[in-house]
This record gives sequence, C-alpha cells and structure tokens, in this order.
Amino acid sequence: MTASLVATIIGRDRPGLVESVSDVVAEHGGNWLESRMAQMAGQFAGILRIEVDGDRRDALAAALVGLSSGGLRVVVEPADDVPEEPGPRSVGLEVLGADRKGIVRQIAHAIAARGVNVVELETEVRSAPMSGELLFAASARLEVPAGASLADLRRDLERIASDLMVDVTVEDEA
Repeated sequence: MTASLVATIIGRDRPGLVESVSDVVAEHGGNWLESRMAQMAGQFAGILRIEVDGDRRDALAAALVGLSSGGLRVVVEPADDVPEEPGPRSVGLEVLGADRKGIVRQIAHAIAARGVNVVELETEVRSAPMSGELLFAASARLEVPAGASLADLRRDLERIASDLMVDVTVEDEA
C-alpha cells in the first residue's frame, strides 16, 4: 500500500537545493508527483507531494526533516488521498491595476464569502511599461463549488475592482 506526503520547504536559495530534496526522495523509493517551487528575495520556497510505500513513509518524512541540518526548514504532513469528485468548476482569475495595500485581502474576502477555493495564486508588483507606475498583477485558479453562482462571484469581484481601480477578469476554464 502506498502513502502520500506533502512537504513544504523553505531556505536560502542556492544551487543544488532541489537536487538535495530529490536525492532524499529517491533514496527512500519515493515518487515525486507534483510540486510548486519558486525563488523570491533570495529565499527558496516549495511544496511537493510524494508517493512512497507505506512502510517507508515515516523514514522518508524523517529524512526530509533532516535536511534542516543543511539550512532548510521542512514540514512534512501525510496527504489525504481523497478521490477527486466531480463538482467544483475551475475558474481563472486575473487582476491588474495600480498597486495599493489591501488588494489581495479584498479579493480573497469576496472569494471566500462565496465558498470558492483558491487552488493556485501568483502575484507580483512590476513597473508599468510607459509610466513606470507600480502595477499589481495576480493570476489565480479557483474552484467554484457546484451550485455556487459564477455570475454572483463576478459581480462581487467587479464591484471590488471598481473600488480598487483594478481590472478583474474571471473566466470559466471548462
């Protein structure tokens, strides 16, 4: 029987960091299923899901946590292998506008109020091409539960967009 683990990793970015994690996974017979990793402000952060034989799960988890001696902070949790049920609808969200405090908070509040789950979120602040003004950009993948109104979510987000003076696009990915 196999078991799944989810590990989060953070530490000062350096060459070979991902290799050190993948070596531990391979040494314990684990299978690297999926991950999201990035470097930001000199720090490396990642989350990964690993499948391993059930009798090797604890040893793999301990070995991953043991990477802390190399300057990483690692948290490992068992993953619930829940079969995906049909129902949630995948929706893309894009936000672009002048940077200001509170954009993520207000958008996240509207999303949560409708029972919508944020599956992926990427944000950045960058210079506008012509003016050099700071622009906030966000890209997200959302799961809208069956029975929830996508039109109502769009209306809520458009109202916030107007208040914040940002453009918001919500597109059904199905």
